[in-house]
Amino acid sequence: MSETFRQLLRGLPDFPDVLPEFDPAEAPADPAELFRQWFDEALSAGVPQPNACSLATADRLGRPSARMLILKDIDGGGWHFATSRASRKGRELAANPEAALNFFWQQQGRQVRVAGGVVELSAEASAADWHARPGADGGENPDWQLYALRPREIEFWQARHDRRHIRHRYGPGSFS
Repeated sequence: MSETFRQLLRGLPDFPDVLPEFDPAEAPADPAELFRQWFDEALSAGVPQPNACSLATADRLGRPSARMLILKDIDGGGWHFATSRASRKGRELAANPEAALNFFWQQQGRQVRVAGGVVELSAEASAADWHARPGADGGENPDWQLYALRPREIEFWQARHDRRHIRHRYGPGSFS
């Protein structure tokens, strides 16, 4: 059974026949600008929920965990996401304020990885985010916290059928 499952996995198609072109030499100096371009292209290609991403955190002992969530915004303060401070990810961020986001747009053969330190945003911003959620009932949630991941590195990855995938990395000094 194990060999059959392995064969099944190996036989699955990787990416669509047509993939977007990407030339890192033409990428903007600002990684947030490139992200917005790729995001717009994902929307145009019909990618469902291109704002969904995996958030990886680790507890105080470095044991990792990951889950899906929604990107809330990108601004000069970082890449915004929210959760309850009482949740596992909230407790992990309190103990170890480092995280990584990963966006994967299979239809485009693209992923974007963002890693860095995480800070809590203001109580006012957190409350405004809570009230802006779909289905918000007007009630308060004092545990709701809006966070900003402040990138240390961002990597853009473009799949290619010849397996010579393109990686374009922004490191320290690339962020305003």
